[in-house]
Parts: sequence; structure tokens; C-alpha cells
Amino acid sequence: MLEVKELRTIFSTDEGVVNAVNGISYSLQAGEAVGIVGESGCGKSVSVLSIMGLVPNPPGKVIGGEVLFQGEDLLKLSPPDLRSIRGNRVAMIFQDPLTSLNPVLTIGRQISEAIQLHKGRSEKKAAQHTIELLKMVGIPDAESRFGDYPHRFSGGMRQRVMIAMALSCDPELLIADEPTTALDVTIQAQIIDLVKRIRDETGMGVIWITHDLGVVAGCVDKVIVMYAGQIVETASLKEFYANPRHPYSIGLLGSLPRLDSDTHEKLISIEGMPPRLIDMPDQCPFLTRCTFAVEKCSVENPTLKTVGANHQTACWVDPTQEEAR
Repeated sequence: MLEVKELRTIFSTDEGVVNAVNGISYSLQAGEAVGIVGESGCGKSVSVLSIMGLVPNPPGKVIGGEVLFQGEDLLKLSPPDLRSIRGNRVAMIFQDPLTSLNPVLTIGRQISEAIQLHKGRSEKKAAQHTIELLKMVGIPDAESRFGDYPHRFSGGMRQRVMIAMALSCDPELLIADEPTTALDVTIQAQIIDLVKRIRDETGMGVIWITHDLGVVAGCVDKVIVMYAGQIVETASLKEFYANPRHPYSIGLLGSLPRLDSDTHEKLISIEGMPPRLIDMPDQCPFLTRCTFAVEKCSVENPTLKTVGANHQTACWVDPTQEEAR
């Protein structure tokens, strides 16, 4: 369904060129859910904005790679052709629904307009379909809420409205950019369950963007770990949690509390700060924070290599065979 090849996105600043996305490649099959995880600023959101053609230019620009959606390179499409796909065959849920929804239009109008534009339905039929969508995502009394404005909904309900809008044109691919970040854990679980149910019913592919490993544990088939604009590990969900092979992944998992651990066990934090993405030297970007680093790490940036079934990592050492310093 989706194949991303050597995608590169930069931002021009007064200090220099920021390599926000630095040659990432991955694929997604129909009906599959992939989670892209990593710290804030690692390039997760910019990577999917690049796919959608939503990187602000200037200062941002996609400078290389391919994004093949059903065999068609989205990066080579004209703006009108890309708009016909965006919001229609490929939809996106953003992190903050309050800033994504138009405050002066009712939620019913905002959803039905997309249906009229992409599906060519009449105003009446679009309104009927919108009410059906609102019911499907769990908006109570959908008929009367159709004419309400965004400010009259809670955070969780606004996010449900955004999901209804994203699903309004029956997308083949849904991109969810940290859609549960601003919600409490109960509402988070409801949103995750909702997207999982709709994915099972429709067979659409899903890309989850999050820094919360607890979220991806319950909703994806494959995990992609990004650091400093690069992919440093990719594995199936079970393999990732059972056998992480990159020091950064080990650090992320080590910082999470576990129900099966000693209650007095100290959580491990990752020391240091991510590198500046301007004029990065040819070395491992995790070098200064890594407790497994060897001399080769300072002179050459490792590329992804296969370490198991459907499991790749970009590291010169095997942390499972080495002792941290």
C-alpha cells in the first residue's frame, strides 16, 4: 500500500540547514498498523507531514526520496492531484483537535463539506452520512450535535469528531499524529479502541505517531524507532518489546515502569540531549548518549542491518552481548 524510500526533508534556518528527516525508508501493507516512536523533535511528525505534502515551504522542503502510495509517487503529484488524495484516500488525525477544527463552522458542516467535495454527494446525503459517522465514533445524540460548534465539545469528543472527519471519505490509509497526547488515560484507551475497531472493520492501514510506548503496545503490528531524523530500529511489536537491539530503544523501554518489576526498582533515564541536526558529522547520532559506544561509532554512521526475522537495527554493536560502560 505505502512504501517510503529514502525520504529527506530539511528546514532552512538562520543557523543553517536542519536535516529533520534524513533518508528514512519503510513500508506499510493494507490493514497493517505501524507505530513510529521517539522523543519530541526526532522527525516523527515531519516525516508524515512530508508524506501528506503539508510541510510548510518555506522554511521546510522535501529534497529527496519517494513516497509510493498504491504505486503512485505522491511527491511527484501536482498540488490539485495531491489534494484529491489528501483527506480522501489518505486521511490524517492531528494532535490538537481544537486548533484543527474551524471555530466558526459547525462540526456537521466541516465533515459534510469534505464528503461533498471528494465524494460528490448532495448536501442532504452528505449530512446524513455525517450523522452516521458521528454515531459510529460514539458521539451521543448525533442528530442534535450536528449543528454544534467545536467549543461545545470536550477534548475527547473533539478528537472523536476529528476521527469522524478523517473517516468521512473511507480512506485507505489513516495517519494519527499523537491523537491521544492531550487526553486522560481513560479517553486515550477509548480513542485507541475506536481506531482499532474501525481498522478491523474497514481494512485500512494505520500509521500511529507517538512518543508514548504504552500507546503503541496496544494498537500496532510493527514498531519503527526514530532518532535524530533517522530510523534506528524496526521490528514486530512482540519482538521489539521482548528483544530491543538498539541502545536507544533499550533506553526508552528502560524508562517505563513495569507491573511485573520490583516496586523499588529504579527507572533508567537516557542521559544527555539529542544532537543538533545542523551539519551533523558522519557518526552515530546517539554516540554521546550511548553506554555501548565503540570507536567505530565516532567515525561512521551505522545503517540498518537485519538482526532477526522482520527485525532491523542501526548499531555497530549488539547490546545484548555487551556490557554497558
